[in-house]
Amino acid sequence: MSGIIGHTLYAELTLREAVRRKHLWAGMMQAHRASFHAGAYLGCDIQVMPEAVCVDTGKEVGFGTVPLERSPITGGAVRRFRLETPEGLLTATQVHERFYGRSHLVFGWTEGERELRVPWDHLPEYFAAVIEDLGGKDDRALAYTLGWIVHVVGDSLIKGQQPGIELNLVDGRYTPKNRPVQDLISFHDIGSAELGMDWAKDLAAMAATPVEDIQLHYMRCAEPRGQLPKLFPDGWKPESAATLRVVLGENRRYVRQHALDEIAAMQLTNGECSAALREKSGLTLAQMREAAREAKFRQMLEMMTTQILDMFEAVRARQ
Repeated sequence: MSGIIGHTLYAELTLREAVRRKHLWAGMMQAHRASFHAGAYLGCDIQVMPEAVCVDTGKEVGFGTVPLERSPITGGAVRRFRLETPEGLLTATQVHERFYGRSHLVFGWTEGERELRVPWDHLPEYFAAVIEDLGGKDDRALAYTLGWIVHVVGDSLIKGQQPGIELNLVDGRYTPKNRPVQDLISFHDIGSAELGMDWAKDLAAMAATPVEDIQLHYMRCAEPRGQLPKLFPDGWKPESAATLRVVLGENRRYVRQHALDEIAAMQLTNGECSAALREKSGLTLAQMREAAREAKFRQMLEMMTTQILDMFEAVRARQ
């Protein structure tokens, strides 16, 4: 899936099931739904920024670390986008290298920091320490933190970093060919039709949420404090805090445009998806729906939701 559609859907499914189960955190997540959604996307994916700038128009184009050789606006030349930070000008790839593993914990670390990876069976202790360090004083930040947990668990499962779900959709679990299928089914059939989500409204609300200080803490880019550095003392880089703040602010700025781009890409014309998505997947929308049905995609999402809520319970048990 594209991050913004997939992870927002994971969060919404988790929220709906938490409400159904009358989970202790359900009311708080519901009250701060936009921040819960934001944590489930921006709480992890720090590469939400332009990939390039169209030379002919000066407009930002592309997304994150996805290579872009020509401008989608004019077909002309592009130059790499660089974000001004206290550490100098950084491309999306350089931001990814510095921070991606720090938010995803289980994977995504560079070779030099691979020893900082958090094993799956240590995640409940990590998450519980972060929540304890919040001090129970900020429900919005807690909702954001729980959204981040949704992302870490969901990403690990859908990308096969952790066993627990099986998906054989089109050509595998998580591939360039099947991601358009996951996106379209999630956007239209599950998000809009089943759950009644207003994607434009929900993603705009996500983009309007503030940067949460707890993100610098759980990414170990703040001064060590509380329980987390006692349990996980390695890898703290408070000297990166100023740069990470700039990155997180950029994420919120660019996610507005990224959301509009993704919503536009999902639009149907006469009941059919765009030629670009048909080319990527090799399927029509009707064939995508049949492939998702055969792969039991919706049931897989239910299994993911269950595992996310199981992680919530494992965290609560350690508080």
